This record gives sequence, C-alpha cells and structure tokens, in this order.
Amino acid sequence: MATLFTMPKLGMNQEDTLLVRWIVGEGAEVTTGQPILEIETDKSVVEVEAPASGVLARIVRQEGETVPINTVLAVILAPGEAMPAEVPDTFV
Repeated sequence: MATLFTMPKLGMNQEDTLLVRWIVGEGAEVTTGQPILEIETDKSVVEVEAPASGVLARIVRQEGETVPINTVLAVILAPGEAMPAEVPDTFV
C-alpha cells in the first residue's frame, strides 16, 4: 500500500514549515529511518526520515515551499506497486 509521506509536526505551535532540501531524489529506493529531506523549524534545520521502505515514487512539494503540517510531501511505493490514481493534498 502506498505510503503518503507528510510534513511532520515538530513543535507545539508549528503550523507550517519550510522544505529546505530533498536529500533523496524521485525514483530512489529508500529505507525506513533513512534521512530523505531537510526542513527548517523555528530553531534549526532538521533531517526528516522516511516513514517506510520502498521507492520515492513522487515528490509532491518542492524545495523552498512553506508547507502546512500534514500536507503530503511525497509518495513512497513498495517495489512494483502502482501509483494511486489520486494523491490527496493532506493526510491526517
């Protein structure tokens, strides 16, 4: 089943976060816990880890975007899995 990778909430008052840099590119294989992007919080730049293993099949949000929490950033698929027909903007 496709994993919708969303912007995490790292602080109590956080409503949105700057997506600084994708460490891994679209189409790359990733493993659970592997750093795949950097975000900027109020205090620092933080690496965010992949929530699942598979292929980073689609990057939905780009570097430099300020993204609300729970917004879908990317889709991770199991090997051989098809892209969902629709990718929602948010996932709670």
